[in-house]
Amino acid sequence: MVARLRVVQWSTGGVGAIALRAIAERPDLELAGVWVHSPDKHGRDAGELAGGARLGLAATRDAEALLALRPDCVCYTASGEANPRACLDDFERMLAAGINVVTTSVPGLVHAPGFDPRQVERLERAARAGGASLYASGLEPGFAGDDLVLRLASLTHRIERVRTQEIFSYTDYPVAFTIFEVFGFGKPVDARCIMERPGVQSSAWAPSVRMVADWLGAPLERIRETYEKRVTPRRIEAAAGVIEAGTVGAVRFETIGVVDGRDAIVIEHVNRMAPDVAPDWPTSARDGTYRILFEGEPDLACELQLRGPSDYSRQGMIATAMRVVNAIGPVCRAAPGLVSAAELPPLLPTAAFGPAPGR
Repeated sequence: MVARLRVVQWSTGGVGAIALRAIAERPDLELAGVWVHSPDKHGRDAGELAGGARLGLAATRDAEALLALRPDCVCYTASGEANPRACLDDFERMLAAGINVVTTSVPGLVHAPGFDPRQVERLERAARAGGASLYASGLEPGFAGDDLVLRLASLTHRIERVRTQEIFSYTDYPVAFTIFEVFGFGKPVDARCIMERPGVQSSAWAPSVRMVADWLGAPLERIRETYEKRVTPRRIEAAAGVIEAGTVGAVRFETIGVVDGRDAIVIEHVNRMAPDVAPDWPTSARDGTYRILFEGEPDLACELQLRGPSDYSRQGMIATAMRVVNAIGPVCRAAPGLVSAAELPPLLPTAAFGPAPGR
């Protein structure tokens, strides 16, 4: 019998709680420890923090104690938007200690050649020293705009353009910092949000554009960005807080890879707080849609939809968590270094058709 891989779950927020429960249920994984940021979570049962039954494992803020357990892998889902440097410091320490890492926290690492080369070098150096690997992913970035695009490209002869669209309402997304500070919802239209700062958008999405270009051999000339905002005519009560009338209620942005003078590889996000805000922007039959459009030979269109019409935000968080949980085994078996989905075998779930919860 193959020994189970010992995994430490790093954070118990929205995505972290989902990952924690999945790790605890997997027959090939053992939940060895849980790190929490908040003092009021320290010492509490990990299962209860994740909204499930008790697991008999206390969560802790003691990072050193968890690393001293020498787990096979850390599933790192702590928020990286406010302080990505802290995440990178953690990754370096874990890799140097010989601990593999799968993470949703720094999306730019989905394709290391497109990320800050200074940060990549220090992580690669730590990975070589510790003999460990790091894999970053999610639903987007991490799948829809890069890995799925490459898989669909296997059907093509010639590609003129490819565009990935995320069409989502953020009404039910509960993280206030992301909603108000990162994307600028609920702010005056002339207020500058984090996403509008130079380099921020590219740090997250340019690596996905580079990944598609690199693996398809496209001579990428440059990457450019757009960012648009529209105000809401009415007050909207969202999960993260109130969006007042006259403030930003919809955002649309593009990360664009230019090839041979044309916008050839585009990742576009259309995110609203209500369907009647910016109705002239791209829409879909239902919210929670990723649409991939190829122009070339042949022309292709593919839509990936999160099917829960009332909880697609949570469905998206499940998909995000499982992209890294399902990668734990392959990443632990990979050669040391920073790896992408294109370099790993298919990331397949274990016992996915097992008994339904509660049986």
